Amino acid sequence: MIAKETKLKGCFIIEPQVFEDKRGYFVENYNQKSFKKALGLDVNFVQDNESKSSKGVLRGLHYQTGEFAQAKLVRVIKGSVLDVVVDLRPKSPTFGEHLSIELSEQNKTQFFVPRGFAHGFLVLEDNTIFSYKCDNFYNKQSEGGIIFNDEKLAIDWKLSAQELIISDKDKELPNLRNAIL
Repeated sequence: MIAKETKLKGCFIIEPQVFEDKRGYFVENYNQKSFKKALGLDVNFVQDNESKSSKGVLRGLHYQTGEFAQAKLVRVIKGSVLDVVVDLRPKSPTFGEHLSIELSEQNKTQFFVPRGFAHGFLVLEDNTIFSYKCDNFYNKQSEGGIIFNDEKLAIDWKLSAQELIISDKDKELPNLRNAIL
């Protein structure tokens, strides 16, 4: 596995080793020892989640606060997404900055998102299956979010607003300035 830290400290792009031959491929998606060695982090993942979505579905930007904050290791099993994170760490020099990366079944790239970040993704292909590990359990009372089209963030989602499929809940999220961190 090759791990590259991004401009947002603590966020890593992870390229797993893929073994391909005429039969297909094999990839080790997660190995605790390799992960710790490559990233220098000791993360204890406690929950795996998976979603299947149609092209144009935008999920996010979501986060958990306080003692229920979550780090995530995300990847795409089938299809592709534009994965986006926003630094919400008040003392971070990159507070309020965002980063986007395309994750797909072809590139098999994974993305590690540490605690203190909002996370969301836009589905780029029908029947996309998105998977992620969390290092903390979900807690409804600690959930937060930021509206996808926050003017200060100015995220380029690669599709027009008319093409986006967004839940009613996500349409009502506050902007970064008014978010509860």
